[in-house]
Formats: sequence, structure tokens, C-alpha cells
Amino acid sequence: MKTTGLGIRPYAQGLSDLGGGSWAYLQPDGSWGWSNAGLITDGDAALLVDTLYDRPLTERMLQTMRGSVPAAAHIKQLVNTHANGDHCNGNCCLPEATIIASKACAEEMAHEDPASMAAMAKAARAGQLGDLGDFFLHCFGAFDFESVEQRLPTETFEGERTLTVGSKAVHLKQVGPAHTQGDVIVHVPTDRTVFTGDILFIEGHPILWAGPVGNWLAACEHILACDPEVVVPGHGPLTDADGVKAVMAYLRYIRDEGRRRFDAGLSFQEAAREISFSDYSSWGDPERIAVNLATLYREFEGDHSAPNVPALFGLMTQLWKDRA
Repeated sequence: MKTTGLGIRPYAQGLSDLGGGSWAYLQPDGSWGWSNAGLITDGDAALLVDTLYDRPLTERMLQTMRGSVPAAAHIKQLVNTHANGDHCNGNCCLPEATIIASKACAEEMAHEDPASMAAMAKAARAGQLGDLGDFFLHCFGAFDFESVEQRLPTETFEGERTLTVGSKAVHLKQVGPAHTQGDVIVHVPTDRTVFTGDILFIEGHPILWAGPVGNWLAACEHILACDPEVVVPGHGPLTDADGVKAVMAYLRYIRDEGRRRFDAGLSFQEAAREISFSDYSSWGDPERIAVNLATLYREFEGDHSAPNVPALFGLMTQLWKDRA
């Protein structure tokens, strides 16, 4: 099983016209922090799907949108698909917009701390964190966390909600907990477009922070049921149903391989080093298997505790260093 070539268009930096008044803003190479966003318009009305990891990146995106799409000067609504900073740290660039997110996303976002990321970056650059600092800078060294002024959602919902952009309906569906606690899918039926947030990483390993994995698979089924022509992932190139199915295959693979090793008595750390990813050799960020297996093992054990993020970044650092 080869899983390359999932993009349906060339993967280029910047704004991509999806047709019908929907747009994607892409940031190759799609690895840690290099997320995508979306713009949905109808007439003079506009809604933004996600912001970027810091103020300069978000301001550059908004400037590009306003230079190409007149309606982008009138963004009144912003949807955050989930609480990770690379999808919401730039909220401060739209101080007048209504910010809409799931209730679980808003609660999780309140515990995010851009200042701690800035402090970590400073310590890493000073050589105070050793190999962990090297990995941190590999993942996050390009971003200006000191520029971030956190702006939290102003409206929340649970389950489903329909917004209007001009006369265009935009459907929101909470599919988390999966990648995070409050993941939301954004569907524009008239444009046959879906914005997935980090339910989809295309040509990169997904990262299962929350789980359960069954919820993530169900979220993918929801995307397929929308019958989209274009799917905008949280990271990576534009895709279609094939990209959704590839992520589903990956999730089933790690679930089944992890379960076999769990039943055999291996630790998740041992399993992370043993599972073969030869079929995914072209996908980026393979060290994320450490997080994925830690979450799966907690699920297998019926353990509902939160992930030990510092310990998991330590294991990812080891895996990254081993493969470097």
C-alpha cells in the first residue's frame, strides 16, 4: 500500500481559489505549526476558518486575502476548528470579529499559554534544554510567540450549528474529542468544500492528542458523507476523498498494530520503536507515533487521564534524533 500523491493540486504557499467563493490559505511544508486556513465569502460577507501560529503570519495571510478577495476586508466571523495555537494564535489580528468554536475547544484554548511557548523558545536558543531544545526549535523555532495576544472564542456551541455568510449556509459539526477535545468540521454545501482542521494531516503523520481513535474515524466518515469536491486539511496539500481514506487507513493501522503489541505486553515506548512505517515513508513527522501510541494505550487500558505532554515530547525528541 503506497500512500503518496494525495494532493489534488500543486502544493503552493498562499491563497488558492476553490471556486464558488471559497478559498484556502496553504503553508507548505505542512509540518509542525505550518497550518492551513480558509476563507468563505458571499457578496461582501466573509468568514475566516482558523488563524495562524503568530501575529506576523496571520497579518501576512490577511493582507494577501484582502489583496485578492474584496470581501476579505469585511471578515465579521471567525471559526476556530480546535484549540492548538497554530489554528488560533492569530485571533488577535481580528479584534472585531465574532469568534465561534465548540464549547470544548474554548475550554481547552483557555489553558493554552503562548507565553510558555515563548519562554521555551528562549531557553532552547540559549542551549538550556539540550536535545529537547533542538527538537523544539526544529518544530517551532520559526514562530514569533512573543507577538501573540490570546483572544478566546466569543460564542460557543455543542453538537452542530449553521452559520450564514451572505446567503450561503455554512455547517459546523463538532467531531471531537479526537485530535483535540473540541474538533470542528466546517462544511460549505453550495461550494462542495470541507475545511477539516487537524482531523486531516495530508502526507504527514496525524497526532492523536485526545482520542478515542473511533471518534477520529467517525469524523472522517462525516467528511466523506459531505461528498466534497475539495477538502482543505489542517496541514498539507488540498485533497479529496482519497486523502480522507488514507488518513483512515493510517489510523486503523496504528490502532491494530498498537493493540497487538499492547496485548503482547510491550510498552507504548517499545511499540513506538517497533512498528513499521514503510508504507508511510514519504509522510512527515513520524516521531508523532509516540503520542499516538500513548493515547491508544490509555484507551486500551480505560485510562481517561490527560497525556503527559513533557514526557511525550521527550520521547518524540529521542525518535527524531534517532532518525536524523
